[in-house]
Amino acid sequence: MHYLLILVILTSLGGEDFLSEKPQPKILKSGFIYESAPFPSCHASTLVETPEGILAAWFGGTYEKHPDVSIYTALLKNDKWSSPTLAADGIENQTFRNPTWNPVLHQKEDGTLILFYKEGPNPREWWGLYKTSKDQGKSWSKEVQIPPGFLGPVKNKAVVLSDGRLLHPSSFEVNGVWNSHVEFTDPDLKNWEKSTIAGSFSAIQPTVLFHPKEKIQLLFRTREGEIATSWSSDQGKSWSKMEGTGLIHNNSGIDAVTLKSGYHLLLCNPIQKGRNKISLFGSTDGISWEELLVLEDEKEGEFSYPAIIEAQDGTVHLTYTYHRTKIKYIHLTL
Repeated sequence: MHYLLILVILTSLGGEDFLSEKPQPKILKSGFIYESAPFPSCHASTLVETPEGILAAWFGGTYEKHPDVSIYTALLKNDKWSSPTLAADGIENQTFRNPTWNPVLHQKEDGTLILFYKEGPNPREWWGLYKTSKDQGKSWSKEVQIPPGFLGPVKNKAVVLSDGRLLHPSSFEVNGVWNSHVEFTDPDLKNWEKSTIAGSFSAIQPTVLFHPKEKIQLLFRTREGEIATSWSSDQGKSWSKMEGTGLIHNNSGIDAVTLKSGYHLLLCNPIQKGRNKISLFGSTDGISWEELLVLEDEKEGEFSYPAIIEAQDGTVHLTYTYHRTKIKYIHLTL
């Protein structure tokens, strides 16, 4: 009885107060979303939990930037992944098509799925699009172009704020300069607004963490050899000047998530060059991070562009690019 009372009290304090020992990840399942696919190369996976299972999306084609690169999905249901299914492409007419890029999945409260993605010849000239699905990703609507001046979430998941708005972590490149910002919409993707982030870092592809008292933290991929961060105390209307975290990084995509316990997880490549190591890090405060699990560490190869979510049952699902030929999937618990 006393033990139960103590446990309830500690749990009510939140992750920053009771997670005094280093969490021990336990891998429940590890493998690939597919063994064969109608494309030789793939990249940039994303995840969302649906009532039917875990839905993943990524782009695949001959190689990144090739006009045939399209968006594919697969569903994990009853512990088995479905075959890759085409969800979006950049076909403009019978003779011309663009490559597509960086899908991001999001589920609305009413169960509608949103598939954000980019289309265009390269990241400097692309534009944002989205499709919706009312049947858990079995079929998708016609694409809708995001208003000019906005892109939607560029790599990492959009998140719901306490006032119901969606925050889209976004970024763009102009004349070789990287810039990050956040975009806001209502749940139906109307009324687009933008908030910029100042700093001396060349940073893109932010990911979002949540803290007590509605404080929000962003982590960024940068060209400066470390992950950068910025904070907001007013629901993203304004942001602190971007600063370094001290986390060594290789200028590749990252992703992070705040668990229901308040503990934070980060997936990244903790090396200065190459993409041959990828690890899971943890933090109680978003400031001090420790390596919890080395997922891959080889002399050569690529393990990159991760995605991570927490499921309703408290377990964690993550994916990442594996040698540009497959999408690796891991299911774990802390």
